[in-house]
Amino acid sequence: MSPPKGRNGRKEANGSSHKDLTTRERSMKASGRGKRVKSTATTKQQQSQPEPEIFPDHRSLEDLWQAAFPVGTEWDQLDSVYKINWDFSNLEKAFEENGELYGKKVYLFGCTEPQLVFFEGRSKIVCIPVVVAVTSPFPPSDKIGIKSVQMEGETVVPMKQVKMDWVPYIPLENRLSRVESLKSQIFTMQCTQRRAALKQLKEEQIKKYEYCLPYFYQPFKEDEVEQDTVVQIMYPMEPPIVCEFDWEFDEIEEFTDNIVKEEALQPEHKEEFMKFVKERVTESKKKQRQAKEARKKAIEEMSPESKAAFESMRFYKFYPVQTPGTPDISNVKVPFINRYYGKAHAVL
Repeated sequence: MSPPKGRNGRKEANGSSHKDLTTRERSMKASGRGKRVKSTATTKQQQSQPEPEIFPDHRSLEDLWQAAFPVGTEWDQLDSVYKINWDFSNLEKAFEENGELYGKKVYLFGCTEPQLVFFEGRSKIVCIPVVVAVTSPFPPSDKIGIKSVQMEGETVVPMKQVKMDWVPYIPLENRLSRVESLKSQIFTMQCTQRRAALKQLKEEQIKKYEYCLPYFYQPFKEDEVEQDTVVQIMYPMEPPIVCEFDWEFDEIEEFTDNIVKEEALQPEHKEEFMKFVKERVTESKKKQRQAKEARKKAIEEMSPESKAAFESMRFYKFYPVQTPGTPDISNVKVPFINRYYGKAHAVL
């Protein structure tokens, strides 16, 4: 039987429809409340998350100047060198296209030059770091020269004797790569001597590092030893007589008489002193003769490739770039590197 169609029938039908709608609405409202709660939780979670930290971009060769050990710098001065935020962007740009070092094999070593400059409101001595770049197909030397005012003469020793060596430099962008797969064109002189171990060394051994000079032998150029006519004299007595004798300009007897007049030498020791000076002159001349013969032999035995490499070798001396946080060093830049390397071909 069909349902009645009267008012009551319509009422019942409408009631049934209203009931269903209310159910759906309740369901939709419940669903809506659930979505709103979820949205609120997500917003709170997003608000609780810290802002992403922004790190400054690092340049690929940013720490190159620090990788080159400052040879000859006193140990207690090393920290002061790195306290100042030096800028060597000129060194980095030299490796870019059209730069002085672009596409070349380069060997770098560091040094410091103490200079009186105006910095932080006053004049003060600052150890200015310098980087020397040598363009060469092979290491310019595997030796270190050791010389000082306190030490008589000089010695040239293998770099490894003072724990130094040429080490491949890996740019920051390649640090995560396999080192053996990289063909580095940049090498820096580094020192593996730990500062913590210095306490176990004798004072003489510690000072040896402070008197080190990167050594270079140019067979096509006369060494200073071959040209020097001055002999360092240290006559053993108390106190010792320390002086210089130039065999080209000084006359031995007149030179000795002047020392006697100054009361530095007793007259009865005159002959003995003159004999000592003559022996030093003979030794010096012998060294010069041996140096010339060795240089001549080295050139004769050198391959054409090595000759070409020595002739094309160039030295570049890099000073820090001027910035608001660094002292003005524009007036203290010099081309001289050291007594072995002589002057740089370019100062940057």
